[in-house]
Amino acid sequence: MSVKDLFRALADVYCDDTPIEKTARAALLASDAKPSAFTPVALRTPFAEVMKASDAHSVCGQLLRMPLPWVPPKTSSSDKYTEDSKPKAHVELLGPNGLVKSDHVRLGVYGMMPYSAYGMRTHPAEEVYIMLAGRVDWARGQTSYTDHRPGERSYHPSMMAHANRTHASAFMSTYVWTGDISTKNYEYSG
Repeated sequence: MSVKDLFRALADVYCDDTPIEKTARAALLASDAKPSAFTPVALRTPFAEVMKASDAHSVCGQLLRMPLPWVPPKTSSSDKYTEDSKPKAHVELLGPNGLVKSDHVRLGVYGMMPYSAYGMRTHPAEEVYIMLAGRVDWARGQTSYTDHRPGERSYHPSMMAHANRTHASAFMSTYVWTGDISTKNYEYSG
């Protein structure tokens, strides 16, 4: 499987008729750049297990077969963020730091180990997460956490505070940022 094949498969995941998902789909389908060189890093077992579950999105099989550089995200350099990122897996596929460079979207795959939390944060980018495997709770703005399963979305307009947490299983998702995709004004309060 090639990166281009993976991009086509992910484009099918961004299937809602919303501007952010249309942007994600178009960016994935239009990308013909060769990926930059990277060293594959194995995905930890809890992620692979949940991605093989019967209710996991079919793109999970393609993600598992594709060697990718799975590492914790590096959106912030704060000590709290770095510590809280240890139980996470992330690959920016398309974006300023992506396997394929883009200056107008950040798009990737992201997951968390069981019993983990990614605390409250805000950023100028508009964002949507689409759950691919497992279960995760999302809090948006002042709302309580709500359960999300494969196929469900969590949408975050620019500067909306949001957080997520897992319980007994890991989860995996795909995400896209549009608009101001810089991490300069990313705020993590934990």
